[in-house]
Amino acid sequence: MIYLDYAATTPVDGEVLDAMMPYLKDDFGNPDSTHAAGRSAARAVSEARAKVAEALGVNPLEVYFTSGGTEADNWAVRCLGTGRAAVSAVEHAAVLEGAKLREEGFDLIPVSAGGLITPEAVCSALKPDTGLVCVMAANNETGTVEPLKEISEICKERGIVLFSDCVQASLLDLRELTGLCGAVALSGHKIYAPKGTGALVVKKGVKLRPLIAGGEQERALRGGTLNVAGIVGFAVALERAQRERQRYAAHCKTLRDLFEDKVKAAFGDRVRMDGENRLPNISHLTFVSAPDALLAKLDLAGLCVSGGAACSSHSALPSHVMLAMGRSEKEAKHGVRFSFGKETTEEEILQAVKILTECIK
Repeated sequence: MIYLDYAATTPVDGEVLDAMMPYLKDDFGNPDSTHAAGRSAARAVSEARAKVAEALGVNPLEVYFTSGGTEADNWAVRCLGTGRAAVSAVEHAAVLEGAKLREEGFDLIPVSAGGLITPEAVCSALKPDTGLVCVMAANNETGTVEPLKEISEICKERGIVLFSDCVQASLLDLRELTGLCGAVALSGHKIYAPKGTGALVVKKGVKLRPLIAGGEQERALRGGTLNVAGIVGFAVALERAQRERQRYAAHCKTLRDLFEDKVKAAFGDRVRMDGENRLPNISHLTFVSAPDALLAKLDLAGLCVSGGAACSSHSALPSHVMLAMGRSEKEAKHGVRFSFGKETTEEEILQAVKILTECIK
């Protein structure tokens, strides 16, 4: 099996797993218990929160642990700030569907044919009562990196909270991105931590309402017993991801460029590389005459890839990202996302191109 779907999920890193193991076995206390076992778990959470805060350049009290990116996205778009929200048309479904539940309503921000959210488009979408703008740092399907710096300036001038889904942005400088935003969402299983871990970071002074009731955890804003082992692993993974970011990005870009060069040589103008200003670890391709059930054919041939966001892969509907970029419904159903990880090798890339060519031709 050749796994080229790292944008969907990553394996748990050995260093991360080692850090988690004590809290899965011997040190299993509930961090809200007042006895010694509880205090030990609470200390582990506190140390993890400090690590996350240091990696992002924020105060530890601005970090709220969640069950992952979907919860963080929902919490942000439904409970941040006041007034209407302006949401980009290519956001993750967790943001777009969450926006439908925002009491004050929302407006869509259109994107360019390359998937870019321009500052002009943001300005055009703002209403007098807009209090929240949601623009992801990097798109999870195409890898398009959005101009958050310019959008941040617009929001600051108008006193609007900027929220950014940074789940797919681990190869970018998260400390810089966090500095531009009033709030950001992160997920563990995209950075070699376990599934079911993540965080919502909300800057001091930004109003945040609770999403999950039923406990005093996370400053009484997010009820539920904390996943101590997962939180510890998430912190280690985030710290490592930012420390090794440049080396990992260079590795992925070399492999992505090799992959795309080989695909272009094989298919010429019958293939399109989707998106612009992209992350180095994602290649989203649309083939002019892709066979039906291409993903299934690739899977049977031993190649694991996605048709877009993994959480929407069972849907027969066209990709909302491709539709927002002006593609036809047919094109929006036939995109294929290849994404590369730390373990990906050149040999796997060459074999993947061979499999792809055989399955299409």
